[in-house]
Amino acid sequence: MLETAISCHFNFFKPNSTYKPRKVSQPARKFVIAFICGIMVIVLLVLALVSNDWLMAIGWRQGLFYHCIGEQAPTPLPFNVKASGPGCYGARDVTYIKVAAGLCIVALVTDAMATLLTGIGLRTSDHRTKYKFYRIAVYVMILSLICVLLALVIYPVCFAAELNQGNRTVWEFGWAYGVGWGAAIFLFGAVVLLLCDKESEEIYYKERKVGGA
Repeated sequence: MLETAISCHFNFFKPNSTYKPRKVSQPARKFVIAFICGIMVIVLLVLALVSNDWLMAIGWRQGLFYHCIGEQAPTPLPFNVKASGPGCYGARDVTYIKVAAGLCIVALVTDAMATLLTGIGLRTSDHRTKYKFYRIAVYVMILSLICVLLALVIYPVCFAAELNQGNRTVWEFGWAYGVGWGAAIFLFGAVVLLLCDKESEEIYYKERKVGGA
């Protein structure tokens, strides 16, 4: 019995013992953060779309779908809008407002798709399938980023072109426009994280003794 125990002990340290790596994978932190960024973008874009505080002046607030007239708003109203009393009304029939709204909607839909694909990738155990989901997600998210940036550039540029009809001396962009830029920043961060795909998962290796002489 003693000889057997000693033999086993020396076999454990034999130089010709073979080792096999055991791979333990975890969802990469960068993709988890990209997923969270995608969710944040959804929240921010929804806030930007429903808000009427994109453009503001005395007695006037303008969003992508409505404009609001305040009580005792000085006349004439901006852009020669007919006075209809205080309240909110459908957005003016202006091309740039419609284009900006459409681009923001496309950005919201594409970001939601990209976030869903990233989430599916995180839950997928197969490495190759996971990688494909991430690759598709990054392309869709790039499209979303382009759309929101176009909306954020077109809106102020085209507004400046009709500023002479504003009938106000002071104009300012509201918090909803700033929220749009916040969404763009989160989108950019998510795209960068998804593009860092040299390793689609963090792989940890542990060597284990599996055989003897």
